[in-house]
Amino acid sequence: MAKLHSKKHGRSGSKRPSFKVAPDWVEYPAHEVEDLVVKLFKAGHNQTTIGRLLRDQYGVPHVRSICNKTISQILKEAGQKVQYPDDLLSLIRRAVRMRKHLATHKADGTNTTKLIHCESKIKRLVKYYVREGILPAGWTYNRETAELIVK
Repeated sequence: MAKLHSKKHGRSGSKRPSFKVAPDWVEYPAHEVEDLVVKLFKAGHNQTTIGRLLRDQYGVPHVRSICNKTISQILKEAGQKVQYPDDLLSLIRRAVRMRKHLATHKADGTNTTKLIHCESKIKRLVKYYVREGILPAGWTYNRETAELIVK
């Protein structure tokens, strides 16, 4: 996993094997995996949780190797709308938690600095998602509306 503001990746953690084709031991064909993705999304799970559930409970190591599509592409084809991308939403949640912490601990300088870093990463991600058409044109991050987005 990448660090937030150092542009380094760190050394710990395992690397996922690159599955160019589906492994032989996967029990599910592509259409069943797509149905599972849509079913889990309708149950209220986000894309990251869907991938983890498919890996841990259903034995699907990598959706893209089986279906030749990502989870977001499968949801888009099924007509399911993802309002905000997962990485952006988790960063907004982090910023809201930091703001809440700073409301009670005003002298926490480290948290203030990290909040600035977090919000700058949010703004860069928003710029990317607007450019790619994932977020509507003119969408901007606002501290006041961030709490409403998270709820």
